[in-house]
Amino acid sequence: MNEKPLLGITLFIGAIALSLCTFMQVLDYSIANVSIPYIAGDLAVSVTDGTWVITMFAVGNAICLPLTGWFTRRFGSIRVMIVSVLLFTVFSWACGLSVSINMLVVMRFIQGFVAGPLIPLSQSLMIMSFPKEKKNLALAIWNMVAVVGPIAGPILGGWITYNYSWPWIFFINIPIGIFCTLAIRSIYKERETTIEKIQIDKVGIILLAFAVSALQIILDQGQQLDWWRSNIIWILTVVSVVCFTFLFIWELNHKNPVIDFRMFKNRNFALGTAITALSYMLLFGTIVISPLWLQEMMGYTAYLAGLAVSTMGIIPFFTVLIVAKLMDRMRLKYLIMFSFFLYGLSLLYFTTFNTHVTFSEVALSRLYFGIGICTWLAPLTAITFARVPHEKLATGQGIFHFFRILMGGVGTSIFVTTWQRRATHHHSNLVDSINPFSPVSKELFSDLNSYDIVGKQALQVVDTMAWKQAYMLSTNDIFWVGGWTFFIFILLTTLFKMRRQELQPLAV
Repeated sequence: MNEKPLLGITLFIGAIALSLCTFMQVLDYSIANVSIPYIAGDLAVSVTDGTWVITMFAVGNAICLPLTGWFTRRFGSIRVMIVSVLLFTVFSWACGLSVSINMLVVMRFIQGFVAGPLIPLSQSLMIMSFPKEKKNLALAIWNMVAVVGPIAGPILGGWITYNYSWPWIFFINIPIGIFCTLAIRSIYKERETTIEKIQIDKVGIILLAFAVSALQIILDQGQQLDWWRSNIIWILTVVSVVCFTFLFIWELNHKNPVIDFRMFKNRNFALGTAITALSYMLLFGTIVISPLWLQEMMGYTAYLAGLAVSTMGIIPFFTVLIVAKLMDRMRLKYLIMFSFFLYGLSLLYFTTFNTHVTFSEVALSRLYFGIGICTWLAPLTAITFARVPHEKLATGQGIFHFFRILMGGVGTSIFVTTWQRRATHHHSNLVDSINPFSPVSKELFSDLNSYDIVGKQALQVVDTMAWKQAYMLSTNDIFWVGGWTFFIFILLTTLFKMRRQELQPLAV
């Protein structure tokens, strides 16, 4: 294997191709979200059935991510990367050509599965491509792309669906995928990693598939099925818990496990994976809640809501070089603490908002959030793998990103459910205060009467106002808890061990 770094135009094209691979994968997690009503209408199904388009992509991706280490050892990282990009492109095309919901759901599952190696391998190949003294720059670029993708997804998806048609949210991957396939094959074909003839852990894969599939369906469909009041959710919960338990026991005793839990003996890896997964859960949860609240309660269109929260991607995009320099000159855990501090302040600032908040105020709060994103994932990834041997890198990255993305789904489900139920709680308290003896109620109905709004119409207007206020209070509750949780993460960050230069494959 040729481990010399790339130079000049070759390095530029290679970095662009790998970045686009990451961007395509993370973009496809969120690009279909705002298009579901259009997809459901075009394929003559309910919106609830349409959400399986999102669920099955996540299921396929979550199953394949931990297999990245085995695939690279058995077939070589370059070969796996090329095949993954090529198949992702092919099945993106198949998704756009789907003529029924069943066909689209199956194609999305396969698309998610073949995309599994893209994130860990694009990251490791990016690091391998850059000279030793610029590996932090490689991590900063990768971090920027990985963060901007999910933010751009809803905006791009909404614009394409509204101005063209929903199949084009998949067709846009085709020219990018062809370019990435040709570029990676041309640049990296002589840099193939060592291939080993190892047996596949069939039992581990089966247990992983059932455990992850059940959990993902619980997370995506739980709210619609009323959680554990549903027998389906109970059955899926039992299946997931039993399969995860047996998977853990099986993998600890297998020679070539799908998920090598023994890697968690490394304190930095265990702590970094846990903090990354939990912080991503909070981060992704708040990213999902913000546009939901703006659309459903504040009257924003999907496009305007996306623009309001998109400002968090501006700072990371323009500060790649600065972040790389900071990683070279500062202790990584100090940068991580700084990002958590800014996350906490940004979320607590959001709790001061009321129903009269303006577009610019929301956009500004997300801009502050973006400053924290700059110094979050890249240093956290570097310190997590600071003591991981090179031969364990692909396996570790598969596990690391598996838990990160899985907890993103957990965060979305928990936040949306909590947001809706806290809103119901606040709404109940608010309407209890509306009665004929309350001076505030009398004044409110008197004002409505002056606009000829009386009777049931007045009650409906007041109820709408109560719901709007209830969801505002619920949003503030969630962001308050999230803000203080990030301050707790600052304390956990102090437990990281210092980097050892001789064992540090990701940062110098």
